Amino acid sequence: MGSCHAPTALRADWQAQLRQAREDLGFEYVRFHGILSDDMGTLICQDNKFLYSFFNTDQVFDYLLSIGMRPIVELSFMPTALSSGGETVFHYRANITPPRNMADWSALIHKLVSHWVQRYGVEEVSRWYFEVWNEPNLPAFWTGGQQAYFDLYEASANAIKGVDAALRVGGPATAQNAWLDEFMQFCRERKLPVDFVSTHFYPTDAFGEIGADTLTQLEHAPLDVMRERALAARDRAQALPLLYTEWNITSNPRDPLHDSSFAAALAVRIAMSVDDIVDAYSYWTFSDIFEENYFPSQPFHGGFGLLNLHGIKKPIYKAFELMAALGDRHYPIAQTHGTVMLWVGEQSYNAIETHVLCINQAMPRHAIATEDIALCLHNQPGQRARAVTIKSINADNCNPALLWQQMGSPEYLSAAEITELQQSTELLETQASFETQGKQTLLSFQAAPQSVTFLRIEWEHQDHDVQSESASSEPADTSAAASLALQSAERLV
Repeated sequence: MGSCHAPTALRADWQAQLRQAREDLGFEYVRFHGILSDDMGTLICQDNKFLYSFFNTDQVFDYLLSIGMRPIVELSFMPTALSSGGETVFHYRANITPPRNMADWSALIHKLVSHWVQRYGVEEVSRWYFEVWNEPNLPAFWTGGQQAYFDLYEASANAIKGVDAALRVGGPATAQNAWLDEFMQFCRERKLPVDFVSTHFYPTDAFGEIGADTLTQLEHAPLDVMRERALAARDRAQALPLLYTEWNITSNPRDPLHDSSFAAALAVRIAMSVDDIVDAYSYWTFSDIFEENYFPSQPFHGGFGLLNLHGIKKPIYKAFELMAALGDRHYPIAQTHGTVMLWVGEQSYNAIETHVLCINQAMPRHAIATEDIALCLHNQPGQRARAVTIKSINADNCNPALLWQQMGSPEYLSAAEITELQQSTELLETQASFETQGKQTLLSFQAAPQSVTFLRIEWEHQDHDVQSESASSEPADTSAAASLALQSAERLV
């Protein structure tokens, strides 16, 4: 998952939120900008002498390792001491120019990576990912153009591999799947090491008119756009691991959709649809502790985060919880409904439960309605459902932003208000009706518009599965069937 720039990783509240996300959601890696920027003090120049200090980077990585996480090390931005110009990005003025002298850049990368290997050991650091720069295809992040980026990659990759060949380096870390073919060709021609391919994509990228608002961009985005783009990138990456090191439901850092159940439902659609394509899919970002434009103070301002400034779980955070709970063996239930998608799953170590995850989701300004869903699970011999529970994320459940508005939208929360908002995010698990008919368990429930629903089926015996053990790597079409009834009252959202 992603984060704001490296200095925020030194904050106690950032660290507490990261630990919580790690424990609740199981994320293993975190990525952020600016490990080389001046505000980390990694390299400065005084009296015409380079001064290196890796203390702050160590503080960050020590903490990550202490909670069982690892970094995707984005090598950015340019230390002023090495920069060829004064162009910057964000309010913290990160330098986005190429190095004035590539040898000095190479020396920095070699010294820094050597230090980490000495501190943490090559066995540990070889499990990190070193990603060269951030979105160099966008002039806002890189003034040098394509060839200058390729030169930067060459110098960086050689410096990293010069420390130890086992270390992993990749790129091009571009926005919108850009430069993948050119990057791969350049590396082949120059015989450069590439251990993974990385890029970014958002469903708002390049849809609708240039400069259109987020709702219009999403209105024009196909529902399966993220899967389509991931498949295209997978083809270009060939056999290499494919890492999407940024994605979100929009690229707008201040959009109310991020605080809504719409974000939860769309995130489930996206994440589940690319699960079989990508090797890593890093959500941008885990927290609203984020200051690229400015540091916000409003508790719900449409920030990127899964958690708000106070660590209050947004609907999308709870959606990631439900995806994590679905199980390490999960399969889509075949159906052709326009807004509803379902998956069935279970944990390989827990054969007494089956889980069903359902979304009812449409892009803005497209028709959507509450749906009655009938689900049939085919039991294994001797198997019988003991209980079925259900919990949902929708406009009426797990909506702390709405509760905050009902409080009068206070800009600065009291301790009591924070507690009340935190409590409002708890998903109530209620008993659901079900019926056993012979070898089948019949379930029925409603899915509200822009919702995520999770069902937990407890079995009386352990010898069950939604598919046979001998075919556990493939979904079984006969294991589950879903029939969906459209309601007559449609909504445009």
